[in-house]
Amino acid sequence: MSVVAEAGAVTAATTSISVQSGARLDRLPISAFHKRIFWLIGAGMFFDGYDLYVGTSVLGATLASKFSTLAQNAQFVSFTFFGMTVGALVAGFLGDAYGRRFTYQFNLLLFGIASLGAAVAPSMEWLVAARFLMGLGLGAEIVVGYSSLTEFVPPASRGKWLALMAMIVVSGLPATILLASILIPLVGWRAMFVIAGVGALIVWYLRKSLPESPRWLESKGRAGEAEALVAEIERECGGTSLPPVRAAAPVRSYAVTELFGPVLLPRLILGSIVLIVINTLIFGFVTWLPTFFVQQGVTLTKSFAYTLIMSFAAPIGCALGAFLADRLGRRMTIVGASVSTIVFGLIYPMLAEPVAFVAIGFCLLLSIYVLVALLYGVYTPELFPTEVRLRANGICNMLGRGATIVSPFIVVGLFKSYGVSGVTSLMVGLLAIQIAAVLAWGIEPAKRGLEELSPQD
Repeated sequence: MSVVAEAGAVTAATTSISVQSGARLDRLPISAFHKRIFWLIGAGMFFDGYDLYVGTSVLGATLASKFSTLAQNAQFVSFTFFGMTVGALVAGFLGDAYGRRFTYQFNLLLFGIASLGAAVAPSMEWLVAARFLMGLGLGAEIVVGYSSLTEFVPPASRGKWLALMAMIVVSGLPATILLASILIPLVGWRAMFVIAGVGALIVWYLRKSLPESPRWLESKGRAGEAEALVAEIERECGGTSLPPVRAAAPVRSYAVTELFGPVLLPRLILGSIVLIVINTLIFGFVTWLPTFFVQQGVTLTKSFAYTLIMSFAAPIGCALGAFLADRLGRRMTIVGASVSTIVFGLIYPMLAEPVAFVAIGFCLLLSIYVLVALLYGVYTPELFPTEVRLRANGICNMLGRGATIVSPFIVVGLFKSYGVSGVTSLMVGLLAIQIAAVLAWGIEPAKRGLEELSPQD
């Protein structure tokens, strides 16, 4: 019997059962079960990363074919981020109220259907509307995907697996660039949305076999279902050969209103700061690299070549984050990568020779994507208790995505007035704030169970 079917056969009346789902899941070795969860969640997250960058290629093609105007392209971008901002917040509340499984399936279905709608859009107005719906799915997926995996993976390697998930997401950047360079000249821009829509719907069907989070079930008093799920997972991971369950102290429950109280508010502020910073780095610097190159006199062809070379720093940076997250710890990895980004960011504007600024630019992006892996994938979901994890993560992501609405205007103003050095100065300032916040309010979750991380005072 499948995990989902067995859980469904147990009524919620057995709420008196002490399941200890967190302690029991934390003692499990990484097995085929965890790898299946990883790849099914990761497949949906890949299309999130793929579609996040698809606009850059598609908008050039729609403009060239006169399907759109510059003003309509700006609307496309604005509605993408507006949808992602709303989607992140709504997904957090849905995920805590109705479950992780319901939410990640719903948002992927919405994203898939909207992508196919974009592929057949008869006008730019319809494409912008479809893009808003796609943005809702994009914003939701990044909240629910990371948080769901967080609640299954044991603490000894949780950082590694979550950072590897981020590597899958950012692999969408080089994948999008390569596919667009092949497909758009051959069959047009609509094919890019067909790939996103068909891929998302295939993953949606395959993910129907994923179980609900036992931690969430237990937090909702559905102890019978949680017990059935954990028992089935234990059988799949080794049965009677498993180590004993470590006794855990009782964990207090949290209401959503306590997110704004003295205990959880510092963590909410910290999560919001780090996601505002990393979103500004990505959408205020990384995605502007081709523009910066061209404005500095580099030909368009070389600009795309340089950007493609540097884009491979994204998955490599996330892989480095996966290596460091459990070994060095979350806080020191975040602080170290922030310092590294500051150093390379200060050097980058001083360079003029192509090989040098591509090499330093690669190192700069490498440092940024170590932060992407840690801040998106690992650290923020770990800051909050199970009862409010998705809502808190949704609020942090909403504010982080909201920063992308205003950051392009700030970047353009700084670039016009001060060049690339003005943009990197903004980055340095934000990173300094991030370092201070992590050192002041940050916790260290490495190799600790999620229940241990919940504040008790």
